[in-house]
Amino acid sequence: MRVARRAGIAPLLAVGALLGVVVAVGLIALTGGISAVAGVSDPGPVTTYGITVVRVASDIASAVCIGSLLLAAFLVPPQSSGTLAVDGYAAVRTAGYAAWAWFVFALTSVFFVAADGAGRPVTELLDPDRFLNFVGAIEQPKAWLITAFVALLLALGCRLVLSWGWTATLFFVAVAGLVPVAVTGHSASGGSHDVATNSLLYHLIGAALWVGGLIALLAHGRRRGAHLTLAATRFSKVALVAWIVMAVSGVVNALVRVAPGDLLTTDYGLLVLAKIVALAVLGVFGHQQRRRSIADLRDGAGGGQLIRLAGVEMLIMLVTIGLAAALARTPPPAEIAAQPSRTELLLGYDLTGEPTFWRLLTAWRFDLVYGTAAIVLAVLYLVGVRRLRRRGDAWPVGRTWAWVLGCAMLLLATSSGFGRYSPSMFSVHMVGHMFLSMGVPVLLVLGGPVTLALRALPTAGRNAPPGPREWLLAFVHSPVTRVLTNPVVATALFVGSFYGLYYSGLFDAALNYHWAHLAMNAHFLLAGYVFYWPVIGIDPSPRKLPHLAKLGMVFASMPFHAFFGVTLMNMQTVIGEPFYRGLDLPWVDNLLIDQRTGGGIAWATGEIPVVIVMIALLIQWARADDREARRRDRREDATNDQELAAYNAMLKQLSEGKRTE
Repeated sequence: MRVARRAGIAPLLAVGALLGVVVAVGLIALTGGISAVAGVSDPGPVTTYGITVVRVASDIASAVCIGSLLLAAFLVPPQSSGTLAVDGYAAVRTAGYAAWAWFVFALTSVFFVAADGAGRPVTELLDPDRFLNFVGAIEQPKAWLITAFVALLLALGCRLVLSWGWTATLFFVAVAGLVPVAVTGHSASGGSHDVATNSLLYHLIGAALWVGGLIALLAHGRRRGAHLTLAATRFSKVALVAWIVMAVSGVVNALVRVAPGDLLTTDYGLLVLAKIVALAVLGVFGHQQRRRSIADLRDGAGGGQLIRLAGVEMLIMLVTIGLAAALARTPPPAEIAAQPSRTELLLGYDLTGEPTFWRLLTAWRFDLVYGTAAIVLAVLYLVGVRRLRRRGDAWPVGRTWAWVLGCAMLLLATSSGFGRYSPSMFSVHMVGHMFLSMGVPVLLVLGGPVTLALRALPTAGRNAPPGPREWLLAFVHSPVTRVLTNPVVATALFVGSFYGLYYSGLFDAALNYHWAHLAMNAHFLLAGYVFYWPVIGIDPSPRKLPHLAKLGMVFASMPFHAFFGVTLMNMQTVIGEPFYRGLDLPWVDNLLIDQRTGGGIAWATGEIPVVIVMIALLIQWARADDREARRRDRREDATNDQELAAYNAMLKQLSEGKRTE
């Protein structure tokens, strides 16, 4: 019986996948695809159409894997012991099968993408020597190899996990598996590739959560799983956010590649319009049908209507995936005619002149990843504070100011002139490094976001399914968090990033790739946060340290940081010299002097956050002692000083004993 219900969604999924493939191949046949561009070698029909078929299959497999893990981790509750319930376990098993398919199609994509990039038939890559040469010369086949490795880990992990915590971990690993291909694909080259890559990241993750989550919900309904109303309600919220993210990021990505005037006159523009219409129809249709279906479920009706309408929505979604695959294989008009400058080719944009102080403050280029994160984090925090005050609870103003200033500094470091000039000059990069690793984390941990969230979010209640508050608590006390906040690990991450990044050659290699800049910024923020959280953080840390240990962590990091700045100022070789020479900025006459300026910035500005941390730590220490003294006084008042009386009696008895001797 279980097998029959499980197979119920497989034919529908196969039909949808076939429709997506037919749409993608048909559109590429009409438009000619990438090979229609003059000067691009035609790899032959097998490669031209095969790469599209494999891409559609890979996208569907990844969506099913991610959506099934989403269902198991966050849409249906686990058992009270933390072990997956039957429905969660079934979803994880489905995710495992999808991960194996994802692995196969990702590995196959390595061959097709390498052949397409080299303009050769895919059969030529069956020769190991040619395969290694082609893959080594092109970036995207390497990205598909990484994706295949992630999919293999997921396939093996889904066979082993039984707990909620590891299921949630696999979900985030699966989402991360989308990143390598997104940051090395069509959007990662040419002009404005920073905006195109960032928007594509949002778009792919939103699509995977929306499409995959719907498929998982449909499979859950076909299995007649428990908590269908809860799963549908939670997915509806996820789907709404994912649809908004897809709509905004899709428009941004399209505007980078096609001018509004070309929407009706070019193949690429027509495909963009078709995709926009499909997403709009899906968004409105899906939201309305889920709202009605959830209302019926709450009234006691069965899930038949939800399953039927979700099946129709899924078919339209899979056709849209085919549209997206055809769009990825169609050259945009701007790319055909554009001749980007050397600076725009390397950075994604041009620089208007020398980075004066005024220009660093006013030459903004909004960072879709970190700029959006700064705004969203500030808004969510203020919403939490407002919720507390509405119910009459107080929240310290100083914490609010600290958090908002931290978000503002994150926005300034990544989206202002500092963020714009950071990839082009080592000195400006070091200013951003100091902001992200020392300034922003200090302010954020002083804001106490976890404490605010735990007070603002509703408690699930006894015997109720766990919700966001319980998930946050589980994350704070998870093994990963305990390891990261270990004093030795946190200090090594914080201090070691200075030496490991710049003196190992990683920085030289990272300068050429936009995704590496995103990864560097993420590392700076994470390393700084996990270091300052147990030292001066308001939130409860998985490891409660005595104040002397906190002071020791700060003093232990100071000499390493100072020595890093001094060594930079005395180096005789230029870090990242090939990249900076390639930019050839007219206002950077001497790269070594610019690097030494960066070393001076690292040495000088690094002391300011340390002073702030020391002051905050001493204040917290004094307040902790004061609270302990007040607790002791209250305890003595409640017990009528019984402990003191017992202590005096003991001294008196000892004194009398000595006298009798």
